[in-house]
Amino acid sequence: MKCLVFVLAAASSLSSAASAHEILHADHASHTHAADCGHTALEHGGHIDYIHDGHLHHGHDGHVDEHMIVVSSTNPEAHELATTVTSDDHPHDHEGEEHQMIQHGSHMDFVHNGRLHHVHGDHTDDHGPVKLVTDEMLALR
Repeated sequence: MKCLVFVLAAASSLSSAASAHEILHADHASHTHAADCGHTALEHGGHIDYIHDGHLHHGHDGHVDEHMIVVSSTNPEAHELATTVTSDDHPHDHEGEEHQMIQHGSHMDFVHNGRLHHVHGDHTDDHGPVKLVTDEMLALR
């Protein structure tokens, strides 16, 4: 019986891992993310992702996967682990917002000068760094 439980748990784990590579954006035939595509690039998980409509897109093998920033010690979401932004020169989440948003765990954060900013009540939390990649850096790869 213990062996059966282990096999079921392992099978469940494998199916979860497989769904992490689910192809969500197969309709990108007319657009290729690259240094000159107009989308902001960032280094994520050992590769380059592009911020596209609030999602991180990673193109490979003829399709585009959708990624997100996972909650971690580098990018925490728990209020007691995050730092409150005290030097922000303007509030986020206003009409005409110039900062892009990306998914971080189960919520959306603003990308502000290489940091994840999360509006939380009457203040903004810093949810850690992201590594933005310039077009010049992409051209050197």
